[in-house]
Amino acid sequence: MLEARLNPAITLKKLLDAVKDLVVDVNFDCNSTGISLQAMDSAHVALIVLLLRQTGFEHYRCDRSINLGMSLVSLGKILRSVGPDDVLTLQAEDKGDVLSLLFENSKNDRVSEYNLKLMDIDSDHLGVPDTEYDATIEISSNELKRICTDLSNLSESVTVSITKEGVQFSAEGEIGQGSVMIKNGSGGSIDEKDEADQCTITCDKPVSVVLSLKYLLNFCKASPLSPKVILGISEDIPMMIEFKVNELGYIR
Repeated sequence: MLEARLNPAITLKKLLDAVKDLVVDVNFDCNSTGISLQAMDSAHVALIVLLLRQTGFEHYRCDRSINLGMSLVSLGKILRSVGPDDVLTLQAEDKGDVLSLLFENSKNDRVSEYNLKLMDIDSDHLGVPDTEYDATIEISSNELKRICTDLSNLSESVTVSITKEGVQFSAEGEIGQGSVMIKNGSGGSIDEKDEADQCTITCDKPVSVVLSLKYLLNFCKASPLSPKVILGISEDIPMMIEFKVNELGYIR
């Protein structure tokens, strides 16, 4: 049996908002260490990896490994009812066909319960090796979202050029060209006094890659989960973008 209590419940809604436009039907793998998800988008461009550690839940119990297949569209409809201060309890039997979602408000005077039908979904579990990237950027998630939004007015793609001195985002289209340069150790264009807004770059060698702004903007929907985002970039392998979710885990 699975039983997991998440506080606040809205964290799950934010996680869903970050991936629902990329994947539709998914399998959540649940075991004694936590809940994980791995799914490829329909175009086979992006691999989404989600990890929720058992230590990040208020209460967590999983007697044996359980696979929960479900539609994110259906789950999203249920999560529309979540309040900002609600606590969520997830329950599923070992061989059950539904996932129970119990929402309780902070005063414990309002309780909502839903049962979501589970699905049998065929999916391949891909091995994701630990990778050493030529450059790693840690930047404000709101700053990255702003840059991608601004440059998407010019082009469908962005060139990201990284050196030890800083990172430059540039785009060129029919109406013209634009770029944003952020120096290593700077606070970007927000508040330089705020450590959360500081840009930190580790660069073994200069790197320049061209990325899809459509996908970057989709990934940036995870920005409400974390004040900072980590980009791992090399010229010959896919880029990694990671949002840490406090002590709960991460989404990549």
